Amino acid sequence: MPAPPNDRITPAQAPLPRKALRLPARGFPIDRRKALIAAMMCWAGFAVMVALVLSENAGWLDEPGLLAARRGEAHDFAGTALLLEIVRDITAMGGVFLRNLFALGAVVALLFLSLRREAVLFAMTIAGGWIANTALKGLIGRERPQIVPHLMEAGGESFPSGHSFNAAVVYVAMALAFAALSRRQPVRYMLILSAMALAAMIAWSRVLLGVHYPSDVIAGWLGGTAWAFTAAALLYRPARAAADKPGWR
Repeated sequence: MPAPPNDRITPAQAPLPRKALRLPARGFPIDRRKALIAAMMCWAGFAVMVALVLSENAGWLDEPGLLAARRGEAHDFAGTALLLEIVRDITAMGGVFLRNLFALGAVVALLFLSLRREAVLFAMTIAGGWIANTALKGLIGRERPQIVPHLMEAGGESFPSGHSFNAAVVYVAMALAFAALSRRQPVRYMLILSAMALAAMIAWSRVLLGVHYPSDVIAGWLGGTAWAFTAAALLYRPARAAADKPGWR
């Protein structure tokens, strides 16, 4: 039964036509020269950490770093229970489930925005980063620290930190992908620096929990960031070729 005239709601403005919503046909590519410079700087730092670990000269950094957030002979966590919970929440952002969930959401969002090239490049970056980190862990084979009690379960090799490496790959590559939406350099830099800061927080949370040496997470953060910039510089053309195939249209 139709509602009385007085009960009908009339919108103040007519809805926008479908054609009024305009999505970008393609993004604005990251400057590959700047990306390579950033990558080389990070790779240089990563190489230094590898050299320190392989030569067993990282003790000056690792032991004080692990003990900095501990107290007493039992090396208990020096912060409050709330702070420890926050640290665990931060480290969860670099875990397999949340990290991959955010990555999947980013791919879907990029495809929705018609940024196919960026979506393909992002997926290629993550896959390549996972392979690189797994290979490095197997080659170096460092055991996890036993200086302080572990505040969460962790297994596998310690160097470089998988949480730190893969979190840097995902979040920095995500920032590089979405930076393609803006022509403004300050906006791009803010996105990328924010992602690097988030990845650094995830990395250091592993030290606070006692499951990684500082050298593990520094190397992981540097290596993951380096890979994200390297992929942005070197894999853009293959990603563009794949995204521009007729099957995508």
